[in-house]
Parts: sequence; C-alpha cells; structure tokens
Amino acid sequence: MSARVEVTPSGELLVRASASPLERASWALYDFSNTIFSMNIATLYFPVWIVTERGASATMFSAATSASSLVVLFAAPYFGARSDVSRRRKPWVVGLTLACVAATALLGSLANAPLEPATALLVLLATFAVADVAYQLALPFYNAMMPELVPEREHGRISGLGTALGYVGSIAGVLLVAPFVSGRWSLGGPAGRPATFLPTALLFLAFSLPLFFLCRDHVPRPRAERPRVRFREIAGKIAEAFRETRKYPGLRRFLFASYLYQDALGTAIAFMAIYAVKVLGLAKGEETRLFVALTVPAVIGSFLAGLASDRLGPRRTLLIVLWGWVAGLAAIALAPNLPAFWAGGALLGFVFGGIWSVERPLLLTLVPDAEAGRFFGLLVLSARAAAIAGPLVWALVADHLFARFGEGVGYRAAVASLVFFMLGAILLLSGVPDARLRSRRVRA
Repeated sequence: MSARVEVTPSGELLVRASASPLERASWALYDFSNTIFSMNIATLYFPVWIVTERGASATMFSAATSASSLVVLFAAPYFGARSDVSRRRKPWVVGLTLACVAATALLGSLANAPLEPATALLVLLATFAVADVAYQLALPFYNAMMPELVPEREHGRISGLGTALGYVGSIAGVLLVAPFVSGRWSLGGPAGRPATFLPTALLFLAFSLPLFFLCRDHVPRPRAERPRVRFREIAGKIAEAFRETRKYPGLRRFLFASYLYQDALGTAIAFMAIYAVKVLGLAKGEETRLFVALTVPAVIGSFLAGLASDRLGPRRTLLIVLWGWVAGLAAIALAPNLPAFWAGGALLGFVFGGIWSVERPLLLTLVPDAEAGRFFGLLVLSARAAAIAGPLVWALVADHLFARFGEGVGYRAAVASLVFFMLGAILLLSGVPDARLRSRRVRA
C-alpha cells in the first residue's frame, strides 16, 4: 500500500501528500480530451449532419440520445458500486474511452458506407448511442480518481484545472477539425461534417494516452476482499436517500428544480445547432461561430456566477441564472434572423456555466457535510433522468404537436417549450430556503 495514500479502518481515504505533478497533469488532461468528443460529436457536427443531411427526424435523434441516457441511468450506479468496492477506477476509464473512440471512428467509416437509407440511419444512430454511452459512463470513474491524487484541501484546485482544460479542449477540438469540414485537410474521405468523426476519435485517443500510461489506482482492494455488489441493494440505497430528503427543508424541491432546468439545458445543448441550421439557415462550416458564441461567454459567466454566489448566496444567484436562461431561450425562439440568434446565443452562453458553478454550493447549504455524498448522487441521477425526457419532449413538440404549421414553427415551439421547464424550475426554487438569509437572522 502506498505510504502517500492509505485507507483507514473505517474505509475513509487518507491522502497525506499530492501525487507527482506529471500524474496530476495527466489526469486533468483527460478533461481536455473528452470535451473534444462532447463538443464535436454530441453537440456540433453529428446532430446537425444526421438531421439535415441524412434525413433523420428530431424524433429519431431524440430516441438515440434518450436511449443512451437511459442505459447510463441504470448502468452507472451498478458499475460505480463495483468500482467502489474494488477501488479500481482506471480500467473502467481506459476501457470505456477506447469503446467511445472505436465507435466514433466507426461513424466515419459508416458515413460513406453503401447502405440502404433506412438501414444506414439505424446503424449510424445506434453507433452514436454506443459512443455516447461509453463517453458518459467513463466520467464518473474519471472523477473518482481525483481523491487519490491530492489531499482534500487541494480538491478545488485540481478540479478547477480540469474544468479549465475542458474549456480549452472544446475550443481546440473545434478548431482542429474545422479544416476537415472545409476540405483543406483530409484523411482520405470527402470534406464536410462527417470528415470530423475520425479526427475527433484520434484526438480523443491521443490526449487520453497520458492518463492511460501515467495515472494509476493507488489503493486497489485485493479481489478476495471485495464484497459482492447487488443491483437490488443499490436501488434500495437510492430509494432510501430519496425518502430522507424530507428531513432537510427545501432539498426535495431543489432536486425537482434541478431535474427541470437540466432538462432544458441538456436539450438546448443537443439541438441548438440543428435549430440554427434548419430554421435560420446557418451555413455548413459556421458551427464554429456557434460554438464561439456559446463557449467564450460561458467561461466568463461561470467565473462571475461563482463570485456572485459568494456575495449573494447560491440560491439567489441560481435564480438570476435561470431568469437569464428564460430570456435567452425566448430571444432564440423569436429570433427573425441569424444576428438576433447570435445575441440570444451569447446570453445563453453567458449563463450556461452558471448553473454548474452554483448548484453544488446550493446543495451544500441544504444538507450536512457528512451526508452530502449521497445527495450529490441523487443530483447526478436527476440530471441523467432529465437527459432522457428532454429530447423526447423536443421531438414531441417539433415533429408532432406543431408539425402541421411547418418545420420552422415546430422548431421554434420546441425552443419555447424549454422556457416552461425553466419557469417551473424557478417556481420550485423560489420555495427553497435561503441559507444565507437564515444565517443573518440567527446572527441578528
């Protein structure tokens, strides 16, 4: 057992000193690599290509994303528990990353395969779903590696480094594949959006290699000492945690509010590029501008939201952020042209990172520190459940309820539907106690 890291008799992790700078940097670089996939494949190029060029409906793409989120919803707690009892995280990260890389590269080959249109759509969407499941499942194991790298007092620093590298990775990923879209660079296939799939897979793999070779699990449990993991017990613990939310005023309302705003946030990420192309005529290759309109303001907004949370309190700050989402979504739904869309997109980008900057501190004001872990688990499950429902609601509105009014009206109505999710979240959040005000009353 490493002298730097130990497991106490009670099962707690004791980290006396930080891992080497090289290992810490290699871990944080994985944030850089995985955001290349999430930006290029899950957000920008694949969704737009499969809908606008291959003829998939919003319903078909929504079914693929919802199916992948459903698999993750049930698989993550079980495999996470197996990882916990073995204290082995790296094999899961490596295996799932390689699966995602392989599926992403396969998308590049399938894009030009001589298949019947209906068969091609089914195979492409299934392959995308496999890549998305592997990407999403790798993240909890990656995050669980962090506590072994540094003492608790340095968690914020290394987590912040990873987050910053994630933003850099999303920027670098888009810029590095843009020449393949235009045809200036080539790996043998035709130019266009599908030309980004193979380079994205290679970039994801290349920048993950430092973690593969330079990081390790420091306190793995011997196989003979690992207790058996049963899915029924895991489900029982989740249900028990949800029942105990009643002990803490405002916690259950906050979890339901989180479900609603994560619904809107995740759906906006998945469909905004499609909306810009289908409704407002965003030209091929202009996805980079869309990315800049969202990402650059997000860097600034997430930082300012953190400062505002310290000054105003996380609840008030989150309410301000959600009202910003309402304004941005309304502006995009009503945008008559691309310049108006850019303005709404910049506002959404500015408030985009604010949700993640504030929701963790808000949860910590509602529960004791000793019980925060399992309620953070509920927060994660809430976001995963939202990722199932949100795309299906979009598809229902765009392809069915408003389809008879034309595609443009259907997509605008789908964006407008997200406003109601945000308004519902605001209504619920307004009933959550403000710990900052409560502490002031106590002092008075």
